[in-house]
Amino acid sequence: MQNQWRQFLPDLPRATYILTLAQALNLTCAVISVTIAAIVGSRLAGAPALATLPYGAQFASVMLCTYPASMLMRRYGRRIIFSFGAVMLIIAGILGYLAVAHSSFSWLIVSHIFLGIFIACANFYRFAAVDNLDSTAKPRAISLVVSGGVLAAIAGPSLSNSLRSVTGFVDFSLCYAAFCALGLTTLLLMAVWRPLGVNLASQTASNTAAHLTKFENKKVILVAIFCSASGYFIMNLLMVQASLVMKDICSFSATSFAIQVHVIAMFAPSFFSGLIIARIGLQASLISGFILLSTAIFFGVFDIRYSLVFTALALLGLGWNLSYVGGGTLLAQSVNEHNRHRWQGINDSVIAACATLGALLPAPMLTVLGWNWSNIVLAPICILGIALCWRVLCRRQSMHDESLAEVSEK
Repeated sequence: MQNQWRQFLPDLPRATYILTLAQALNLTCAVISVTIAAIVGSRLAGAPALATLPYGAQFASVMLCTYPASMLMRRYGRRIIFSFGAVMLIIAGILGYLAVAHSSFSWLIVSHIFLGIFIACANFYRFAAVDNLDSTAKPRAISLVVSGGVLAAIAGPSLSNSLRSVTGFVDFSLCYAAFCALGLTTLLLMAVWRPLGVNLASQTASNTAAHLTKFENKKVILVAIFCSASGYFIMNLLMVQASLVMKDICSFSATSFAIQVHVIAMFAPSFFSGLIIARIGLQASLISGFILLSTAIFFGVFDIRYSLVFTALALLGLGWNLSYVGGGTLLAQSVNEHNRHRWQGINDSVIAACATLGALLPAPMLTVLGWNWSNIVLAPICILGIALCWRVLCRRQSMHDESLAEVSEK
């Protein structure tokens, strides 16, 4: 075990760990938001139908700002845009606190729009971790940054519960004020974070990637985007739908426990998924992710029982991790230096759109199709993912070997 940790940690630079902490803060904000947004919205909206409007505005903000954020990073550098995002988080905290304190629904919506801008910027932490990094270390760097979600799974609910009702303050107002502290902490992390400079190994890998681009990188990039986005769509849709199903078959505490296990299953494997990718390869890792998602769907096809839904949620988290980390790694390894910001922006915009659909469709699908058929209609996506990974990535490996042979001859 000690040798495994030595293999996992030493060749990752200090900047990677700073980004992991920043990602933990980012996801802590997301967890707090999903915990309180609908509750606060229902109190301030005046109409139950408008309760989720602030959270919907946040998703729309993420979707609309992701690609521009990536292009701004290309022009001004990641550090400046990450710091700008942290300032947006502080503004979101101030506006959210004032919205709750003064019962202003419109201010609450604006607060969540600013929060969405921050999340759109912060979602690129995992790609910043692999800039100018040797290709062999990229899977471990991305998986380590994603593992910041484990800290968020603990810190988010804890902060929400402890700050929800404090004497002398309006309920939930301090939850939004916490965004200010998290934003300031993010600014401090960005002050000490230094992006890696270009090294010879990464430059050689970039040249090889540029050579491959002429042949097949675009297909591989599209597969990478499909893996990350489809995994996110399936996970988000079934997670939300499972919470709706469980409220009728078990207690709230049992539902909360199942969701918490699901979140841990999403992020905890990130401590090891980089090693898994290095050991068995990207193709096998991505196919394994879709097999796990398919297995989760399989458990959802049967009767609605707590044990089956609980198991499906755990498998859903594991499958999401491999598809998300694997897709991000495949994208990072397939794009060249010149196009990376454009493709990363497209990738995360598609993910944001799929996550938005995954948040909007669960209730209508559950009403029209029911839990069992909602699972069944998602199965073809997993089958398509397995087929694409098998066909396109086999060809990628073959052409990659040929390209390396050409480079070595030169």
